[in-house]
Amino acid sequence: MTIVKEQDVVPFRNRVKEYAVKMGMSLVNQTKLITAASELVRNLLKYGKGGNVKIEVINQGRDNGIRLTFVDQGPGIENIELAMKDGYSTGKSMGLGLPGTKRLVSEFNIQSSVGKGTTVTIIKWKNG
Repeated sequence: MTIVKEQDVVPFRNRVKEYAVKMGMSLVNQTKLITAASELVRNLLKYGKGGNVKIEVINQGRDNGIRLTFVDQGPGIENIELAMKDGYSTGKSMGLGLPGTKRLVSEFNIQSSVGKGTTVTIIKWKNG
């Protein structure tokens, strides 16, 4: 799913919710996933000037989950370790930031190259 403008955010969030509801994810876990996804999609727009998000239903043994992969061709993150610290922001936001987003999901991975872009992958397991 391509995200290039603010108007793309609501349809994206609705799609994530549809997947979560279809798999029977609890309301609490749906909320955590959608909150994390919202933060990351806003970062994609704000810092990466848009990009692509892949939504996948995944299975690991008996557990089902949703994996979201956010890819942008933006400026990249110079210091990922610093970006993962609570309270750090390059913008003027009081958003969750990357560390807050990480706490909402089961698995979190970020890769970034300065001048090439950033890829963030999150997984929220149905029961976790």
